[in-house]
Order: sequence, then C-alpha cells, then structure tokens
Amino acid sequence: MIAIPTLLAISIISFIIIQLPQGDYLDREIQRLEEEFGDSSSLAQVEELRERYGLNDPMWQRYLIWITGFVRGDFGESFEYKREVHELIWDRIAFTLIISVGSLIFTYVLAIPLGVYSATHQYQWSDNFLTFLSFVGMSIPAFLLALSLMVFAFDIFGIPLFGLFSAYYEGAPWTWGKLGDLLTHLWIPVIVVGINGTASLMRIMRGNLLDVLGQPFVQTARAKGLKEVVVVSKHAVRIAINPLISILGMSLPGILSGSAIVSIVLGLPTVGPILLRSLLNEDIYLAGTLIMMLSLLLVIGNLLADIALAWVDPRIRYE
Repeated sequence: MIAIPTLLAISIISFIIIQLPQGDYLDREIQRLEEEFGDSSSLAQVEELRERYGLNDPMWQRYLIWITGFVRGDFGESFEYKREVHELIWDRIAFTLIISVGSLIFTYVLAIPLGVYSATHQYQWSDNFLTFLSFVGMSIPAFLLALSLMVFAFDIFGIPLFGLFSAYYEGAPWTWGKLGDLLTHLWIPVIVVGINGTASLMRIMRGNLLDVLGQPFVQTARAKGLKEVVVVSKHAVRIAINPLISILGMSLPGILSGSAIVSIVLGLPTVGPILLRSLLNEDIYLAGTLIMMLSLLLVIGNLLADIALAWVDPRIRYE
C-alpha cells in the first residue's frame, strides 16, 4: 500500500538533491568550452541544448515531465552521453543484476551452513577459526580484495581479469564462446562483492542460532528424544534464519551501490560507475532514473522477503 507513495517521495527528494549544487551540467560545459577554445563561440549551441533539455524551465516542471515519462518508460536523455537513458542503462542493469544475484547466492549458500556449524561447535577450535575468518572478511576493503584477486588470477592462471569480457569478445554478438568468457571473468566480482556479506551474515546466523538453541521449545524437543540434527535443522534453524531473510530484502540495493568501487577497480560495465559519474556531473535524468531503479529493487526485495518469511515461519501467516 505504501510502496507507490514511498517511490514518489524518493523521486522528489532525489531529483532535488541532485540539483542542489550551484549551476548545472551545461554551466560546466560552457566553462570547459571557454577554457578549451578561449572564446564563447559555442555558447549558441549550449543555449540550444539548455532549451532542448528544459533547463530553462522551473524545477517542478522538469520533474513533472521526467516522472510522467518515467511511468511510460521514457527516462529522458542523458546530458553527457547525448543518448536516451534507456539505451545506456539496460545492459548495465543486466550485468549488475547478474553480479548481484550471483553474490547473494554465494553469500547465503556459504554463510548459513558456516553459521550453523559455528553455533553447534561453540568455543571449539573450528568455531574460533571461523570467527577469526569472519572478522578478517568484514575488515578487508572490497577494492583491496579485488586488486589482490586480479593479481592472483594473472600470476597463477595467466588470466587478465579486467572487465567482464576479453578484448576479442568485447562488443561481439552473443555466442556460447562469449558466454563462457563471461563466466571466466564473473567469479572475481561475485566473490569480492559477496565476501563481506558472507562474513557478517555468518556472525548473525551464529548469534541467532545460539539464542534459539537455549529456548524452552528446543529443550522440549531434545527431551522427547529427537536427534540433535533434527532439533537443529527442523526446529532451531527455521526460527534463527528469519532475520537473515529480512536482511535479504535490504541486500540487493546495498550490493548494487556497494559494488561501485569494485566495478571501477575491475572495469565492470555495471550501474555503479555510471551512477557515480552522473551524480558528479548533475546528469539529472540519468542519475534520477538509476536511483529510482535501485529504489524499485528495494521495494521488490522487501516484498519477496515478506513472502519468504511467511513461507518459512507459519506463525507469520497466522498473524
């Protein structure tokens, strides 16, 4: 019910904040032309662009034109790239979602079993070792890990893992060879983006499961003679995993924005670098569209998390 008003509020606030700095993209373009050519010979062209992009109109009018077009799938035109926004973002969003979904799968498939194992072997050497690894994983900056893995892959395997494709397949039509080349380059960004989330989720899973294992219903299940594996997997884990499912709804946009530096370091054609550049240049239609896409992912992620919670925990369905 509140998804549409929330997205509307986000669109208004982001549209205003993007334009808070003094001037706009074309003001800086005028300054660049004057520094490059030493005169104002191209000012007529800049004024034509200002009229074309509606920068002479009030902010509220520009917002209404943009948001009504957004609903119809017309996201406007990028100032810097001189191209329609939808032509710039679809490929990048597709690659971003591939990396993000892959990172989420990597994170949850690794974090949940490790968290369960760590909780069921509390204070043993394996628990202490996993605790140490989790703290290391949370403390290492993602860009440093990306650089280290790039050097490792090149020195050991001789693979220059910069970008998502080799030079031969860059810009080539899709074939099985290009898909294989993508998979060859994809594992580094998936691991780099997912490793910090894996470490923190493992700690959350361990703490939640330890709390649940001390509750009366678990003691009752043990008193009935159920095997420890059944008590942990069927009864305790189903309750302890609920916060992780809630976090899942917030994870996707966080991964998209948090991978921006990693994408710059690895040269990935994802949303992060182009969003950062559009914000710095006040490319309002490109930046606003990308922010709205991230907001949509947040709303959709929360909806899917609520559905998953109701499926995992019957008590939520009854409420």
